[in-house]
Amino acid sequence: MTSETTAPPPLHAAKQHSAFFKQSGWLMIASIAGGLLSFGVHFLSKKIPEAQYSIFAALLMVTAVLPTTPLQMILAQQTAAALATNRTRQLAGMIRVAFLSLFVVWLAVAVVVFIFQGQIVERLSLGSALPLWITLLTVLLSLWAPMLGGVMQGKQDFFTMGWSAMIAGVSRVGVAAVLVLALGYGAAGMMMGALVGMTIAAIIAIWVTRDLWMQPRETFDGRALLREITPLLFGFGAFQFMFASDTIFAKAFFTSTEMAPYSAAGTLSRALLWLVLPLAAVMFPKLVHSNAKAEKSNLLKLVLLGTGALAVFGGLGLCLTGRWVIKWIGVFPAEWLPSIMGLLPWYAAAMVPLALANVLVNDLMARKQFRVVPAIVTVAVAYGVTLPYILNHYPHTLTTVLQTLGAFNCLLLAVCAWGAFGKSRPATQIPATGA
Repeated sequence: MTSETTAPPPLHAAKQHSAFFKQSGWLMIASIAGGLLSFGVHFLSKKIPEAQYSIFAALLMVTAVLPTTPLQMILAQQTAAALATNRTRQLAGMIRVAFLSLFVVWLAVAVVVFIFQGQIVERLSLGSALPLWITLLTVLLSLWAPMLGGVMQGKQDFFTMGWSAMIAGVSRVGVAAVLVLALGYGAAGMMMGALVGMTIAAIIAIWVTRDLWMQPRETFDGRALLREITPLLFGFGAFQFMFASDTIFAKAFFTSTEMAPYSAAGTLSRALLWLVLPLAAVMFPKLVHSNAKAEKSNLLKLVLLGTGALAVFGGLGLCLTGRWVIKWIGVFPAEWLPSIMGLLPWYAAAMVPLALANVLVNDLMARKQFRVVPAIVTVAVAYGVTLPYILNHYPHTLTTVLQTLGAFNCLLLAVCAWGAFGKSRPATQIPATGA
């Protein structure tokens, strides 16, 4: 009589880990390249009036606050689960309903914008309605492209995800450069670059996922689906709020002169998350797939270790070499340098616990451990209430903003760790997949 073992053979586990590192490494390269290409648009700021660049920054912020992370992760979770349980026809119906629903909401917003476009153009000093409508189309593509990216992520088609990000980045900066440098467009030309980049990313995703969304659709339980995706929406939405909202809060309390170096420090520090996010992005669909099959894995510990090491050493490297990096890229004025370097250590330190919390949020949502979602949302709401209160009632600097952000990111990490490790974890295993 032989005893039953739950551990995969060492050779099989090694192949799984090799595939994981191959896929996540590729996404890291693509994310860094795509991010650098997208950042290249900001070099054009020197070729247009400051007022036009301010308009571009304001319009770009509209797309930055969209709930793209929750949308992508919902589609990734549904795709991975449907493939694991052979429910692809139901998935086809879900994808079509999701895209139609978003289009209807966007169309309603477009009608309102059309009615009040004169007031909006005047209030934002746009000069014409062209930048406004380019931004509105960019918003639609900024919602659709991440959802299609989620389908690719759920399929574990990380190769196409990487190439799509880089091609979109090249298109974005290329079109913007032509329109600004050759044709003299300002904010409208730079936003057109963003629109073209999003459009190309969406077209690629539509093509490579057509085998799923073009299938004959089957009906699905809408109420059950809503119960399943609502925790994902709030869980990943809380993470995106913690990731992106500090600049919005700070803008209300500090001058544009003070905010300029703060935004620069934020751009450099958030690059740490773009470095490590691919680890969680590759992990997520694997855990969804394996959770559906009740298999086992130690992938979470591996990803936590890799994310922590990369984030910590990346943060230290940024603090040590930041002065040289800022001078080398040449985008930020020299007079910003002391302020940026004063903020950079605090900003980088605040991103480390957030990066680790992101890994745990991905793990919890993949395993449908939704009991912790109210606590995650509570931390995000408490942060959203506490930071304005502190800035309103106490002496403060921009460092105060980052110290508050760092404290709440640590609290978020503690809550996620409690959810992930506070009770015994169900056994899950990564299915072997190719690159």
